[in-house]
Amino acid sequence: MSRHEALRPRGKASAMWEMAALEGGPANGLRVSVADRPLVLQVTVPCTPEDPAGELRGEADDLRVEMVYVYRRRHAQPPLRYGFDPASP
Repeated sequence: MSRHEALRPRGKASAMWEMAALEGGPANGLRVSVADRPLVLQVTVPCTPEDPAGELRGEADDLRVEMVYVYRRRHAQPPLRYGFDPASP
């Protein structure tokens, strides 16, 4: 099974995969493979949680903190592009 087949939504026979360019924001210039031209893409950057007071007592190991950036589809015509949305989320 290919990576794209594994990511295909259940019940959907086929997906149209294509390259898209991200414009602006922290992922400016990044190219990604997307299926079926979604309206929005989410880019995340992991952060390292700290618990200097020790209040979480090991629970910090289960936490995940991420910065979230939203990119919205700009044009439906090729080349497919997504622009950074500074007002989101």
